[in-house]
Amino acid sequence: MEWTLPVPDTAPQVRFPPQGRVKNRFNRVMLNRERILAVAHEALITSSDASLNSIAKRAGVGIATVYRHFPTREALVLEVYRHEVEQLAEAAPALLASHPPLDALRAWMDRLAHYGMTKAGLAEALNNASTSHDSLAAESYGPVIGALSMLLKANEEAGTIRPGLDPDDVLLILGFLWRIDPGSDWRSRADRLLSLLMDGLRTGAPGPAR
Repeated sequence: MEWTLPVPDTAPQVRFPPQGRVKNRFNRVMLNRERILAVAHEALITSSDASLNSIAKRAGVGIATVYRHFPTREALVLEVYRHEVEQLAEAAPALLASHPPLDALRAWMDRLAHYGMTKAGLAEALNNASTSHDSLAAESYGPVIGALSMLLKANEEAGTIRPGLDPDDVLLILGFLWRIDPGSDWRSRADRLLSLLMDGLRTGAPGPAR
């Protein structure tokens, strides 16, 4: 006689967590990451020797959470730098969507000044990273020159700056921001120097087309 095992009428059900719970968990993970980056940014500018433990404590997360996102201290330092570049690039279209072109350009330059101070503040920490400065500079050049080109083009079309400006020339001039001492009153000095630059960019502007 041949024996057969009974087959259940219904297959066993696989239970998945509710979609809302998965989404909430993902949101918490991303918020933790953003919080760690923000705290690390301030901590590393203040002291290039800031430890991962101190950053985790200030961010209000466990050290395991930090390591989950950034396996090494070098990975965190490099991501802080790249995060600043990413925010700077994304700011250009957002500013143009909410401000007149000239105001958007000036607001973006203010952010560039902050990026310059971040770069200076992270210099010592970046020196200890295996990634070379040339590699980081090449990595950040594209997003930064792309954002500046977008802003200059919008202003040229609006007639608010002199026509025919080369974005590379303007970025080279903006290099003065990297020479400001981050330990000084850099905001006031950057504001004065950027005002002089904006005056130069406006010189020869044709004005709005009629």
